[in-house]
Amino acid sequence: MSTWTSSDVSTIGEADELQIASLRPDGNLRPYVTIWVVRAGDDLYVRSAHGPANPWFRRAVAAGAGRIRAGGIERDVTFGTADPDARAAIDQAYHLKYDHYPVEYVDPVVSAEAAVATIKLLPA
Repeated sequence: MSTWTSSDVSTIGEADELQIASLRPDGNLRPYVTIWVVRAGDDLYVRSAHGPANPWFRRAVAAGAGRIRAGGIERDVTFGTADPDARAAIDQAYHLKYDHYPVEYVDPVVSAEAAVATIKLLPA
């Protein structure tokens, strides 16, 4: 498995938004969806603010792979499972990065429902 370069982790982690597309069964990419991304340690994470029922999240989990774009970087990725022990660090990263937005935007991504809908982005 590939690993992120420190430059990629920094650039993607500092981007305000990330575009994510999962693979269709035929290997083509679905349309990109714009979401928030955070860096916790040397790892990159995205969450479904509306929990695991969100269509983009369900498709990403089912596909297991796709592509991301953020900060001028475009990479093929696999969608991994976040370690439950990383939740506090991921929540903190969301707060540090996005608390300048209204609370009604931030609270859904740090909720218990969103925590179970967290994807760890891994370079393909």
